[in-house]
Amino acid sequence: MESSFPSSFQARFGHSGARSGSWHLGIPTYIYAVVFSSFCVIMGLLWDIMWHMSIGRDGLLAPPHVVIYVGAVVSGLFSAYQILSLTLTRNHPGRASAVPFWGVFYGPLGAMFSVWGALAMLTSAPFDDWWHNTYGLDVQILTPPHTILAIGIMTVQFGAMAGVLALQNQYRTQATILDRAPQLARLKWLFALAAGLLLITLYTLMSESMGMRETHQSGYYATAAIIFPFYLLAMGRASMLRWPITIITGIYILGMLLPSWVLQNFPATPRLGPVLNPITHYQPFMFPLLLIVPGVVLDWLMHRFDSGKEGKKKLNDWILSGLYAVAFMLVLLVVQWPFGEFLLTSPYAQNGFFLSYSWTYDSQPDWQYRFAFAPWNIQSAADFWIGFAKALLYATLSARIGLLWGNWMKRIVR
Repeated sequence: MESSFPSSFQARFGHSGARSGSWHLGIPTYIYAVVFSSFCVIMGLLWDIMWHMSIGRDGLLAPPHVVIYVGAVVSGLFSAYQILSLTLTRNHPGRASAVPFWGVFYGPLGAMFSVWGALAMLTSAPFDDWWHNTYGLDVQILTPPHTILAIGIMTVQFGAMAGVLALQNQYRTQATILDRAPQLARLKWLFALAAGLLLITLYTLMSESMGMRETHQSGYYATAAIIFPFYLLAMGRASMLRWPITIITGIYILGMLLPSWVLQNFPATPRLGPVLNPITHYQPFMFPLLLIVPGVVLDWLMHRFDSGKEGKKKLNDWILSGLYAVAFMLVLLVVQWPFGEFLLTSPYAQNGFFLSYSWTYDSQPDWQYRFAFAPWNIQSAADFWIGFAKALLYATLSARIGLLWGNWMKRIVR
């Protein structure tokens, strides 16, 4: 395998097996480790949310926390090893393309992010335990210790993406030689997996204002407009997959659903009062947004108009931003408005697949708006469309920034 690569490419990518034992088929081991860490963190995060919904009080070493810590430790150790290996081995094949830090350390950009993210995550652990002991059960997702944890998680996840991108973009410059290389195909899917896992984190942080009860409010779409065009278009422009946004949003949906589908079958009883809803099993998290539908539309439009995909560039990025934003928001509205109503009000959604039966142990099970839109979740038509028009503007700006970020990510090679 290695003899098929040009010698100059071997020096740049570390395909000299005798000198680079940590590099496997051109992809350093730490790349797999940080993507695996991102997966552990997401599984632990979603489990922790369901733990709070079903059991309540937890401890520093509660099982979901341990899974999150494992992700942090694996990411930090493997990334730190990669950095120290490049720093202490002057003739390391990856040293020439490493990023210098403080004039002392050398390492891939992704490894640098992953180390700092892991440190932030581990720092948040004793802070979170003290917060619980002092203030009790969390009533919102973004408490101060959770904010530190979230920053650490996203830094680790971005480190995973940056590490994969650096190698993918180096392969991009050698496309005529390596277009069919198994390493490149593997990198494409590793990037999609890392991007899908980070998308789960972003949605989870915004989930308090983006549940099924808010789907008939303009604020729901304004929040979506700020976050999703920016992120999805950046990933779509940076990826080398043919349908990247579709695949990334598909990973997001499956990643959100699988833990809920599995954990709801396991017993769980509340450990913290008041217990208003005496449950006996884990309560699943919410059904995710159907982002895969506008994702398909964005991919199709990018194939037609984006210079980074097929064909010649037909429109400048500002016009593209407006086109993508309007398409994304209109498709999202057409999909989520009726789907949110279905999830909330239909008896066919109150099952283990659509998860709408889920109800926390400290909520009244006979609440009159449990399966109906409350008055404060409904807007007049005029108010909604004024808010939605503002959301279109937010989406356009978000899309423009996303395209810029995607251009930057295409240039990451270290």
